[in-house]
Amino acid sequence: MQQALLARAACSGAIVLAAGLAAPRSCEGSALRPLECDPARVVGPAGCLKCHQREVEQWTATPHSQTFESLQRAPEAKAIVERLGLRSVKRNDVCTECHYTQQEIDGHARIVAGISCESCHGAAQGWVDRHGDYGGPQATRETETPAHRDQRRADSIAAGMNNPSNLYLIARQCLACHTSPREDLVNVGGHRAGSPDFELVAWSQGMIRHNFLRGGQTVNVPSSQERLRVMYVVGVLADLEASLRATALATQRAEFGVAAARRAARQKKRLYEIARLVDNSLLREALATAVDAPLELRRREELEAAADRLGELAYEVAAAESGGAWGALDPLLPAEADFRWRSHRGEAAAPAASP
Repeated sequence: MQQALLARAACSGAIVLAAGLAAPRSCEGSALRPLECDPARVVGPAGCLKCHQREVEQWTATPHSQTFESLQRAPEAKAIVERLGLRSVKRNDVCTECHYTQQEIDGHARIVAGISCESCHGAAQGWVDRHGDYGGPQATRETETPAHRDQRRADSIAAGMNNPSNLYLIARQCLACHTSPREDLVNVGGHRAGSPDFELVAWSQGMIRHNFLRGGQTVNVPSSQERLRVMYVVGVLADLEASLRATALATQRAEFGVAAARRAARQKKRLYEIARLVDNSLLREALATAVDAPLELRRREELEAAADRLGELAYEVAAAESGGAWGALDPLLPAEADFRWRSHRGEAAAPAASP
């Protein structure tokens, strides 16, 4: 049965683009969206600095932070805004949604940072105090009981925190902006259709990496090989989910829809390679779901149903798998030399054990 499924997957990946996109239909909306980040509930990077000084220092050196000063000066950004008939780069929801952090100051939403802590982890006002409570005034991260830690994480997530204890939650957030977020932004504005070469391991383990928590708050610890395997698989599943959502929302055979379908086809092929190397029931179901997802217009309901299930399966894989038995996937993982923005602060000499 598995061999038959793998054969179907290989065939599906080969023919999907030849089949093309069907006639356009009318629909509105966007692909996978960033977390809702209500400016009234944003505390800003300074609100994280007390407990996460090293992480904030690392962030300030990244393009995520530096977009605050650089993006509005870029000729390409100005041209996109002009084509869309919008105001300046920093004064419209289309650009600010992915490129900036807004905070309410004196009753007005103000740009206070580039892509910052709350861009990835969610507006913090509702959960930041709970997140930093280790069990009482005298308790510390080191003395916190496992039961309290688990409850603290659950309460923080329930209050709106996007917690990296499940890799899918972070992958989903990355892909909300690194896939094509809006059809008009691409087809009318001329914005790139996402980041076509995005891959979760390579793009999260370079300069963006900030594993100081596992490094005793002093060392930016590399993730273990086992965690990287799970990260790679979850990244493929989340990328496929996001690409299917974008394909579902395309209204015409133009750059947005074509790029989304091609991206989904690439992720189907990656998932096929993963399933060929790893015998896992969750991945078998994910592959079957992907194979049956039609990369065509006017198939929104089917595509969104497939995307929903892939998201659920990605979360389950991230929660259940340690990656210890997935050594066969190592040839698929990017080499460290290929990590995006490779400069680190507080680099560790060797990978740490899985958390």
